[in-house]
Amino acid sequence: MYPNTDLIERFYSCFQSLDGDGMVQCYHENIEFSDPIFQLLRGSKAANMWKMLCAKAKGFELTFNDIQSDETTGRAHWEAKYIFSTTGRSVHNKIDATFQFQDGKIIQHQDSFNFWKWSFMALGPVGLILGWSPLIRNYVRKQASKNLELFMATSDVENRGASPNQR
Repeated sequence: MYPNTDLIERFYSCFQSLDGDGMVQCYHENIEFSDPIFQLLRGSKAANMWKMLCAKAKGFELTFNDIQSDETTGRAHWEAKYIFSTTGRSVHNKIDATFQFQDGKIIQHQDSFNFWKWSFMALGPVGLILGWSPLIRNYVRKQASKNLELFMATSDVENRGASPNQR
């Protein structure tokens, strides 16, 4: 078994316990993350996305399996069940992830899932009818980006004045 398999397992184990800081420790400082909602996040934005998702999670359950890796690449399947905060609707999202590794860390992470199915679960009838359209995709992406920027701004304010050991 490759060490990268353990790295992926550690990443998702941290996610199961909503340990955003632990997840971020698995990432290279130059991480690039993308999925159908967060199209391309680099560095601290990718790290803060996971911290935000962990901090705001409601009714959260996560399972993962089919982890495979070699020296440079990996993949996994994971499923998340949660309450989508905007609508209060239950979501059961099924995601396939691919990874690239550098210096013993995840340097690239791409999650793939069916946006239309996700939008139906998260948004209800609007997602069912319009979840395939660029209008809904762009709206969801814009809202997610705004939420991440707000989270990062709030986190920066909370961490100002704290000693490095308190951050």
